[in-house]
Amino acid sequence: MSLEIERKFLLPRYPAAQIEAGELILQSEQRIEQTYLAMDENEELRVRRLTDLATGQVSHTHTFKSGNGLVREEVEYSISGSIYEQVTQAFGFMPLTKNRITASWNGRTVEIDTYDQIQLSVLEVEFPSLEEANSFQAPEWFGEDISSQKQYSNKTVWKQLQGEKWQEKQ
Repeated sequence: MSLEIERKFLLPRYPAAQIEAGELILQSEQRIEQTYLAMDENEELRVRRLTDLATGQVSHTHTFKSGNGLVREEVEYSISGSIYEQVTQAFGFMPLTKNRITASWNGRTVEIDTYDQIQLSVLEVEFPSLEEANSFQAPEWFGEDISSQKQYSNKTVWKQLQGEKWQEKQ
């Protein structure tokens, strides 16, 4: 398993000024649909359909994550579109949908997720070490650090979208 070390920020507004100033350089944008297959407090299994908005290229992934907060273990691999469809149809859950912009800022790659079903935009920064993540000083425009706030996690938001249907499957 590889470690995912990231900090998340509650982006208060689209960073148009940073893009216009050349401080934030857009690299790509994807449409993401993700559905959770199983989860508990510390682990999750999910599948995703990712569509590159520039090329239309579609890919699918299956991901296992373990842990909470800044550091989590992650295993992700590609699956076929057919497997993705079979799994999502078998469970019958509504996918969480969002657009993800990948950009370069100050020598770092950042990802901005803008969700459809709720009014939420999150900026994520990944780090090679916990020490670097802890010492990182985010600019004010990133917004509040929500790295350890579970109510903003994808799996929490996804569970809320499912409502009673999720409880029935438990």
